[in-house]
Amino acid sequence: MAFSNQFSRFFGRFANHRFPSVIQKFINTLYVKIFDIDLSDFAPIEHYESLNALFTRSLKNKRDFDNAKDTLIAPCDSLITECAKVSSGMALQIKGMSYRVGELLGIDDGTGEAKIETIDALEAGYEYINFYLSPRDYHRYHAPCDLKVIEVRYFSGVLLPVNMPSLRKNQDLFIKNERVVVVAKDPMGEMLYFVAVGALNVGQMVLHFEPRVQTNRDFKNAIYRYDSPICVAKGEELGLFKMGSTIVVFAKNLKSHCAPDLKVRFGDTIATFICEDRQN
Repeated sequence: MAFSNQFSRFFGRFANHRFPSVIQKFINTLYVKIFDIDLSDFAPIEHYESLNALFTRSLKNKRDFDNAKDTLIAPCDSLITECAKVSSGMALQIKGMSYRVGELLGIDDGTGEAKIETIDALEAGYEYINFYLSPRDYHRYHAPCDLKVIEVRYFSGVLLPVNMPSLRKNQDLFIKNERVVVVAKDPMGEMLYFVAVGALNVGQMVLHFEPRVQTNRDFKNAIYRYDSPICVAKGEELGLFKMGSTIVVFAKNLKSHCAPDLKVRFGDTIATFICEDRQN
């Protein structure tokens, strides 16, 4: 087991521990101060019985968002670090450092197992958007549009940091790190990929509709397929990180409203599907 995984497990145990209320409030207050966390959308600081409860805080009130079929919303509070078209099967981890999309998504994992798609399909109008969740951000993630989930892929890996210095230092970071790939159909009937990437101190990535995914515990890759797609409504909570991390969304035929270094909140409209003649 990599040191980063061991350390993340240790930190996860600390974060889950419930200290006496006075000590816990001190820990929570210190964390909020260090990372300059705005709790105006959330319960007050004394509400959280552990540091992990603070990390995984839920919204106090529902956020409004454009529920139109042809719009894509931000799945989380985050910083967009990169967004562009997939080119020659490659995408950017960060400017100047690319990786193989098929390897990230598990399409060309070297096992020879039949997949439900081909790498070539990603050349036909796919774009990607990288969302970085810092330690100060809201750590739950939501469906960016109506989804029909047909498969979930879990890939074990290390848990390197996903902050800017680490992105610049570590080639193929998203591929090396533990990750969960949600394979779904978008409202227009095209394949959409929602990738949750683990990171240092992420004790667990949770996927609400698939409890068999146990991250940083089971070091065997796994694929879960559904004969009947699992329908997740736009804006519905998909899961959560038990610390900050990264999400990458791959979708087809988008008119993007994104740019690198743009700060977004869950529910912000970030793109529009531009092809209207696709079928469900």
